[in-house]
Amino acid sequence: MSESKEYVSQTLENGSIHISEEVIAAIASMAVQDVEGVYGLNPNVGSELGKLSKKTTGKGIRLMISEDDEISIDLYVIALYGHSVVEVAKAVQEAVASTVESTTGRKVRSVNVSISGITLPRAPKK
Repeated sequence: MSESKEYVSQTLENGSIHISEEVIAAIASMAVQDVEGVYGLNPNVGSELGKLSKKTTGKGIRLMISEDDEISIDLYVIALYGHSVVEVAKAVQEAVASTVESTTGRKVRSVNVSISGITLPRAPKK
C-alpha cells in the first residue's frame, strides 16, 4: 500500500469524516456487480494504465479525486456475451454514479467505462 492515500473529507460540527479511495473503489465495484450483462471487472487493465497518472486500486478501477472532492472513476469491465455493450456501459455508468454519490455524499464528476473483454456466461453449478 502506498503511504500517501487520497481521501474525500467532510468537516462537521463535531469533527471530520474521511472516506478513503479504497472504500470508494469497493462501493463502485459492488455497484458494477449488480448490473445485468456484467461478468466482472478486469484487474489487469486498470493496474497497468494506473501507473501512468491516476491512482489505481488494482481491481479494474482507477479513481481521481479533485481538490473540491469531486470523484472521477474509470472502470474496466468484462461484459457477458449476448448483451449490448453500449447498454451495459450506460447501465454501469448510471449505477456507479448513483451508488457512489448516495453513499459518500460527494459529486461524481465522471464515470468512464471501458469494455475490456467479453466472455460467455458462467455455467450453472450442479
